[in-house]
Amino acid sequence: MIYKIYPLFVFFLLSFGKDSKSTPEIKTTATKSIAKVAKLTVDAKIENVYDNLNANHFQLPELKTFSEALKGFYLLKERGIVQKDILTLIDFSMSSNSKRLWVIDLSTNTILFQSLVAHGRNTGEEFASSFSNNNSSYKSSLGFYATGEIYQGKHGASLRLDGLERGYNSNARERGVVMHGADYVSESFIRNHKRLGRSQGCPAIPFELRDEIIETIKGKSCLYIYHPSRSFSMEERLIS
Repeated sequence: MIYKIYPLFVFFLLSFGKDSKSTPEIKTTATKSIAKVAKLTVDAKIENVYDNLNANHFQLPELKTFSEALKGFYLLKERGIVQKDILTLIDFSMSSNSKRLWVIDLSTNTILFQSLVAHGRNTGEEFASSFSNNNSSYKSSLGFYATGEIYQGKHGASLRLDGLERGYNSNARERGVVMHGADYVSESFIRNHKRLGRSQGCPAIPFELRDEIIETIKGKSCLYIYHPSRSFSMEERLIS
């Protein structure tokens, strides 16, 4: 798997550090060079995965968004935090009137679903713009999640989510941020209100796709909510 590239490059970096004959300048240059090669190699492989995605009659996500999601997936898979080769990507840079959720099977490089998805009522109107990790904020939280277990809630079958980034989404389970179906996530709601309905912070999806999607992604798969206001630096905040 591609995610095994990361430990190999860490080994190379440590190997250079053990060379007592190297000057600090040489070590620094070598470390930077290896890091640059590592980044180029990973980026090239991610672009190759993207170019070979089976769209399955769906629209592809943006390469930048997909790349950030896949980098995080590789790291989480390497650490055993996620176990399935399923990636759910939500792009909150897009209008809520568009299908901005993708479920991708990385074992076959196939898009399984593309769907409407709601953001929190205090996160924005048609576009998401404000995010929070706080209780009762009614805002969405960005970043990487591991999917949990299915339970029966007020919206029927729902999927618990565990936020993996301190300060961004680490209170998700405590807040009750889950994936569930909602009647306000529909084309008819958009026609009547000029925008999609909004949740209390949950990534709500259409009722007709609820069972299929949550059954597919349940149990330690990776979910990533993207917005350009957040830079990719998950490793610093990752909850072990």
